Amino acid sequence: MAAGTGAGAGAGAGPEELAWSPGTAPRPPPGLEAKLGSLVLLLLLPLACGLAPLCCFRQPPSSADARSPVLSLVSCFAGGVFLATCLLDLLPDYLASIGAALEGLHVTLQFPLPEFILAMGFFLVLVLEQVALAQREPSSVPEETRSLLPTGSIQTPSPQPPAPGARGAVRAGLLVLALALHAVLEGLALGLQEAEGAVLRVCLALLLHKCAVAFSLALKLLRGRLRPPAVVACLTLFAMMSPLGVGLGTAVAAAGAKPRQRLCRGVLEGLATGTFLYITFLEILPQELGVPQHRVPKVILLLAGFALVTAILFIKI
Repeated sequence: MAAGTGAGAGAGAGPEELAWSPGTAPRPPPGLEAKLGSLVLLLLLPLACGLAPLCCFRQPPSSADARSPVLSLVSCFAGGVFLATCLLDLLPDYLASIGAALEGLHVTLQFPLPEFILAMGFFLVLVLEQVALAQREPSSVPEETRSLLPTGSIQTPSPQPPAPGARGAVRAGLLVLALALHAVLEGLALGLQEAEGAVLRVCLALLLHKCAVAFSLALKLLRGRLRPPAVVACLTLFAMMSPLGVGLGTAVAAAGAKPRQRLCRGVLEGLATGTFLYITFLEILPQELGVPQHRVPKVILLLAGFALVTAILFIKI
């Protein structure tokens, strides 16, 4: 009887172990499959859209016309995309993020800290660009030398402005850095989602947005007369940032977000928004609208780019 009871107990223990063994395995994070698919799409599709202008404009930057009407008109469309991204996407997201972080820390401010962080991002780009350009400017002839030497007696080199390629490279690098930081933060927002449906909706909106921005970024880099390998490297860096943010967001969602972590994220987002304000209002729009040709088509395409991002933001839920 004891042996039979022991055998019955052993037989009953076997199925119980099999029934509980799957429960002991670690469960994957919610929506992991959808996040992995979104990661791949956010890497490949924006990169393909960014490489499209390289196929359309095959002339090398050294021989291409910097004021080509077609490239100028399409760049105005890109300016509308950047303007809408700055005013309708980055700025509201940043203000909501920094406000929620300060509320979570129970901090009441009498000083406009969010606007100050935004201004610091603006001045950060201004200082970096002017310092970089100042290093490339040749020193002018001293005043005493110009007063003593008669005109035409000695061949003295006249001071030249900074090379367009140098200015374009500096601004292109700053633009890529600003977009890359924002792309990480957008991917972070997708990675923080838990429901699979929410992941898919955010992924759809990000795909439309990133493809339009990647196409516009490629046009802006071509206007800066960057070589095609440099353009491809910038586009690859930009395309990799959103998947990086998705991975970081998934890890943060699994570990939980603390108020101080949200505050650090808000500060970085504010610096990125200030950078984007500078690039949009002091570089893109003046360069495109300062040329007198084709003013009405430029304004129409500028509004079309703005309307495109506006429609994309209506899809984002």
